[in-house]
Amino acid sequence: MERKIKWGILSTAQIALEQFIPAIQKSTNGQVYAIASTSGKARHAAEKFQIPCFYETYEELLADSEIDAVYIPLPNKMHYEWTIKAAKAKKHILCEKPAALKAEQVAEMVAVCKQNGVIFMEGFMYRFHPQHLKVKELIRDKAIGDVKVMRAFFSFFMEDRTGNIRLNPDLGGGALFDIGCYCINSIRYILEEEPLSMEILVETNKSGVDTSSAGVLKFPSNVLATFACSFDAALKNEYEIIGTNGTIRVPYAYRPDLHSGKGVVQLNKDGELTEFIIEGDQYLLEAEHFAECILTGREPVYSWENTFNNMKVIQALYQKLETSIQN
Repeated sequence: MERKIKWGILSTAQIALEQFIPAIQKSTNGQVYAIASTSGKARHAAEKFQIPCFYETYEELLADSEIDAVYIPLPNKMHYEWTIKAAKAKKHILCEKPAALKAEQVAEMVAVCKQNGVIFMEGFMYRFHPQHLKVKELIRDKAIGDVKVMRAFFSFFMEDRTGNIRLNPDLGGGALFDIGCYCINSIRYILEEEPLSMEILVETNKSGVDTSSAGVLKFPSNVLATFACSFDAALKNEYEIIGTNGTIRVPYAYRPDLHSGKGVVQLNKDGELTEFIIEGDQYLLEAEHFAECILTGREPVYSWENTFNNMKVIQALYQKLETSIQN
């Protein structure tokens, strides 16, 4: 029987319970072996998902020698601390996005992972859906001519804001960190370039957390990209590439799982619309890919360098914002 990676889950975060634990349980090369929570919810989660072990502290989970890899869906600010602790415990690490709050932290996290011989990957699950490979193929084949403009948008209306960690400035809250990171990541991924310059505008709440952000990125190829993200607008998660003689639109770019895994790529050229339907379970594909990397010793397709570069852009945008406020 092929060996399966034994996963430990650090926290009972919603994304772990609703998305990632079920994905591992569907996978061919992984099993959820343990879960830990400091809120006292670990036992209930273990019973619900038939997980063999549960712990009341994260340290206890990391001390379990049976565990090969950990999934970290903790609040953003805690990713840095617990990635380093997990690496020192010799656990491979899949850490939810954003991996940290600063590029320098990412570099340190990766260095510690390398020193301890463990694999690190940031959890941008959307990149594992095959619809994006179709987009790249169309661009490569000049289906829309030369790319000139790209736009990305991710929003949802946050109903319950009481105690929501996404609005807590002390835990790395904010729309740019939470969902704007997808927009920036997809723009860099599709254009295969790093921006030369950028600008940003935001709306903030009373705590100073950005609830809506909009920005412009300029790339070496002279392509302009715009993005917007918001906790104050209806659900929308899409990107569009505009070329010299056509457009490509991906209406379920980041959350095709909300549409039963159905990805859609719309090519509009010469007034004619061609629609490609591409199925995929992005959380399952992400979990299986990471487990396969551990089993074979190869590096993840989504590299730590990409994580570092994405964080550099986010950090630069926040710095632009701080400079504009000071002036």
